[in-house]
Amino acid sequence: MSRGVIGWDVGGVNTKAARVAQGKVLATRSRPYEVQRDPEALVPLLRTLAHELGVNGDEPHAVTMTAELSQMFRTKREGVGWVLDALCSAFARSAVHVYTVDGCFITPEAARERALDVAASNWAATARVVAQAYRDAILVDTGSTTTDIIPIVHGTVAARGRTDPARLRSGELVYLGAVRTPVEAVVHEVPLEGAMAGVSAEGFALMGDALVWRGELAPAEYTAPTPDGRPTSRDFVRERLARVVCADREMLDDAGIDAIADHVAERAAARIAASITRVQREHPHLELAVVTGLGDALAARAVRRAGMRVAHLAEQLGGDAARSAPAVAVALLCEQHIAR
Repeated sequence: MSRGVIGWDVGGVNTKAARVAQGKVLATRSRPYEVQRDPEALVPLLRTLAHELGVNGDEPHAVTMTAELSQMFRTKREGVGWVLDALCSAFARSAVHVYTVDGCFITPEAARERALDVAASNWAATARVVAQAYRDAILVDTGSTTTDIIPIVHGTVAARGRTDPARLRSGELVYLGAVRTPVEAVVHEVPLEGAMAGVSAEGFALMGDALVWRGELAPAEYTAPTPDGRPTSRDFVRERLARVVCADREMLDDAGIDAIADHVAERAAARIAASITRVQREHPHLELAVVTGLGDALAARAVRRAGMRVAHLAEQLGGDAARSAPAVAVALLCEQHIAR
């Protein structure tokens, strides 16, 4: 296997890795891992994923992260430092290249000093790789937790926000994803027996339940802990969705569950579409959106609702690579950086 570059996207609830060489994606790996639940597990996880990717010890490691937002940390600076400590324990410090939101690779030492430049940098890596293939487009990356909406104009990433708060303010970050978002954070009422009923606010069901029921997400892709601790199969998804209206599996038939799931999915798409429209308003010539992420079906529905054409990053990178797009992207960018 050629040497290549290893890309990392270290998140608060998922860690993804990719190996690339000569501009090609050789392999990807993804593991659900919640920082706050088991902080000591990150270094072993990094080494395990690296072993699965065939790392032999001398490859460069390109890094993006979002784990710094975990409630385990009191500040993002603390979180960035913790992620860097783990990476430098797992691999040679000199091999770690940290990506900044403005498109540079810096050392771990510099990254500690520039914590807000490397915090939540994963969207910037994906957008710059997309910009190499699509000169004018909007990237819509719907993951398990959030959606990034990034304008690309004349081959340049034209995002207004650089930090999470700034991106929330600009509409370029929507805190709505395909798995972890509670149903009550998406809707306040759902159809029930021909009328609209208010929903419970007890965290009974997540977006993952609605999308698994609709067939847009495989049960194995529902990687968050379920609200009731039961499996992600349709039988248990049905029970969680019924509890959205304080009912149970004996009180609602399939049509009743369909109505709830369809309404939740539609309102989620509408929220994402509203932000797409808001971003496009500043760049009215953009007509194409490139969708990716675990929730690419949800993203595509939102794009169409916003009146734009859809292209799937999976058609360019492959399905597994597109679902680990930031890890793939940062590896590709680092390989280009090293080759200069």
